Amino acid sequence: MPNRSTDELFQLVKSLEKAEKRNFKLFLKRAGGSDDLKIVQLFDALDKMEEYDEALLLKKNADIKKQQLSNMKAHLYRQILSSIRMTKDEHNIDVQINEQMGYARILYNKGLYMQSLKLLEKIKQIARSSNQVTFLMQALIFEKKIETLHITRSMESKAEQISQEVSQANAHLSLLNKLSNLSLQLYSWYVKMGHARDEKDVSAVKLFFESNLPVYKLTEMGFYEKMYLYQCYCWYGFVLQDLLMYYRYCKKWVDLYEKEPIMLGIETDQYIKAYHNLLSAHFNTTNYDGFKKDLDKFEAFAASEYANTNANVRLQTFFYLATARINKHFLEGTFTEGLLLVPEIEENLNEFKIQMDRHRVLVLYYKIACLYFGSGDNEKAIDYLNKIINWKVDLRTDLQCYARLLHLIAHFELGNMDLLEYLIKSVYRYMANMKNLSIVEEEVFKFLRKSFSLQQPRIIPAFKALKEKLERLKGNPLETRSFMYLDIIGWLESKIKKVPVQQIRREHFLEGRKKENVG
Repeated sequence: MPNRSTDELFQLVKSLEKAEKRNFKLFLKRAGGSDDLKIVQLFDALDKMEEYDEALLLKKNADIKKQQLSNMKAHLYRQILSSIRMTKDEHNIDVQINEQMGYARILYNKGLYMQSLKLLEKIKQIARSSNQVTFLMQALIFEKKIETLHITRSMESKAEQISQEVSQANAHLSLLNKLSNLSLQLYSWYVKMGHARDEKDVSAVKLFFESNLPVYKLTEMGFYEKMYLYQCYCWYGFVLQDLLMYYRYCKKWVDLYEKEPIMLGIETDQYIKAYHNLLSAHFNTTNYDGFKKDLDKFEAFAASEYANTNANVRLQTFFYLATARINKHFLEGTFTEGLLLVPEIEENLNEFKIQMDRHRVLVLYYKIACLYFGSGDNEKAIDYLNKIINWKVDLRTDLQCYARLLHLIAHFELGNMDLLEYLIKSVYRYMANMKNLSIVEEEVFKFLRKSFSLQQPRIIPAFKALKEKLERLKGNPLETRSFMYLDIIGWLESKIKKVPVQQIRREHFLEGRKKENVG
């Protein structure tokens, strides 16, 4: 499991790329301060460490005294950020507009009001063309200040115009804030709780959504308002397991970038998130052709300049592409082939271990565990499931529950009967406490409890009976989640036919493709 050092300076140093490290050293040389030699020494020491260890740091660098370390670290942190800020970031619209705003303020402070106003007009044009309403408002507020405090010979013509522009920007910002808040709260629900577990959850989510969704006119909305609106419906549909709603709004989210391609370079991370959700929608609705087509597009994007803009974008691209590639093997029933992805995924997890959030790590571990389980390597599946189970985090209780259930089934496959009785009680109690027991899980637990007393000739009929029960539940919206996380019916069919799970998945895939081609 990735080690996550909590020392902020160490994290910052480890996040630097080679060019940034070189620029930092040059920056310090130009500054030429007498204290910079010790700062460089501290920087080099941190750069060489694999994990942050303050005692070892002081032991290996006798010139750095313990009482000095806190101040030195704070100074080094500021200097690193200053050196990065000096590097021009042509891809970041925020940095560009902030720089222009700084110039406008310098001109104003020099008493060059008309020049400042001219630059503010240019900033407003950039902000409008790039949908940056917040910066537009900042420019308007500054413009109002200049017009109010100074006679610029443009007061009469400008007063009404500025007032109207401010009112329009305010309306856009107000709607944007309401929609982005709702989107964030719905996504937070999903990250913490997963999908709606019962009718009580469904009612609570519906009431929350309907009471917080603001009134809007789509024709009057800008890029960001539309984006957050589509996100709201995405999370809403996904939490409720309304997969068609989820798909429709994921597609609308991606299509926004088709209509305004300039935003791909400005909101690259949101584009990546949109494509991930579109691929997830294809996966969850088993739309293989749509999945394959959009995965090919995402693969092409991953090789583009946009996907390599900065560490954050590279990290997101890696995670979502890895997820999609694994999902492709799930759809195709090629689990063993999918295991070839694991070494590269582990290598990237190690590379991004400081930046990678726990939620994403948990998702990848679960998917890797499913690959091993599907390919018949239950021991390796248990290894990855243990990483999830033993990592005490208050995230994705649904994922925690299904990791424990798959862990239990993997031990059943290995015939670890002495451990099973304890695990059945433990996992059932855990899932009950988390309010994560649906009818599907209840039936699985009933079967596992009975399995101890079943004679060999009665095992296959018991598998068949459970499979029939679960197949009748597949159309129930509140049971969808169980089949999304764990192909329990595929496992039962593999036990009945006495073949690996991936063989069942592969047969179903090929059969489905054959029917589609005939149709």
